[in-house]
Amino acid sequence: MKYLTVLSSIALSAFAFTAHAATREAGSTIVIDAGHGGFDRGGVPGQRISEKDKTLDVALRLRQILRAAGYRVVMTREGDYFVTLGNRVAIANSYRGAQFVSIHFNCAPRAGANGIETYYYRSDSAALATRIHRNVVAGAPSENRGIRRRGFYVIRKTAIPAVLVECGFLTNPTEGRLASSAQYRQQLAQEIANGIMGGPTPAARPINPGSAISSEVLPQEIAGEDFVRAGPHSARASKHSRSSKVTKATKKTKKKLKREET
Repeated sequence: MKYLTVLSSIALSAFAFTAHAATREAGSTIVIDAGHGGFDRGGVPGQRISEKDKTLDVALRLRQILRAAGYRVVMTREGDYFVTLGNRVAIANSYRGAQFVSIHFNCAPRAGANGIETYYYRSDSAALATRIHRNVVAGAPSENRGIRRRGFYVIRKTAIPAVLVECGFLTNPTEGRLASSAQYRQQLAQEIANGIMGGPTPAARPINPGSAISSEVLPQEIAGEDFVRAGPHSARASKHSRSSKVTKATKKTKKKLKREET
């Protein structure tokens, strides 16, 4: 009986250790989503710099940094191929307790539009959005366009904390030139990693009121130091923004993407 009791105690201890290890592993899993890919090069029609290449490069650099720090990293794509929004969300939701970071670059008809902006949807994602945004803004010679709550599919449908970071405008001559530099993409990856790892959060530069109400963004109320409150038509703007970035797709694929957004 004593022998059985000892075995039971060992078994319970092993179970508790395994459960703790699983919790710790889940809490340190990061799902990295490189925006666009394959036929979907991102950006606006006629855009000189392809977004899909830059997002993948930053994502792969971010993976390397996080792995070196002991994180478990999952990629929604590792090469130049297309992954549907639904599949990106499915990958994220298969890792309970993980965090999801989607990497994008912005675009606009106006060449002067510039800056960093970060999006979240769920309230449990706000802290992650704040940490990542402040770090990226601190390391980029660009405007602080604020943290916005928007219903983009990949951050609305995920069941874990999820953030989408726009790392600057490829249609802006200065930011496009920076994004074309491997050194700058490495810096972006490092700043995103700093935000994920939760180190000291630098103070953000004030939001530029001009960028918050510029022609490429619907009128917004500035709420606090970092956050820009989405206006009543933000859902429509989200769909328009997403659809405008999909290029060189067949009509059938475009319709499929549009259905996934709703």
